[in-house]
Amino acid sequence: MLEHLGLVAAVAMPFWNIPLMIGIAKRKSSKDISLAWALGVYACILAMLPSGLASPDHIFRVFTIVNTLLFGGVVAFVLRYR
Repeated sequence: MLEHLGLVAAVAMPFWNIPLMIGIAKRKSSKDISLAWALGVYACILAMLPSGLASPDHIFRVFTIVNTLLFGGVVAFVLRYR
């Protein structure tokens, strides 16, 4: 039961990036998002990617993949609307 809950949370948490992307698109601006913050967080996510993919913990692997993809979307939106 705890593993299933962890897996649901690992997938659900990165989906909170979607409202951020929608807000940026609606405003047609990302001026309220720090470019240094977005790129810094994404650099750290990318640095953790190999470890996450190699992990025997399937919940961490799933989180790594979903978080990398969705935060990559945030960075794309921040750069596009900058």
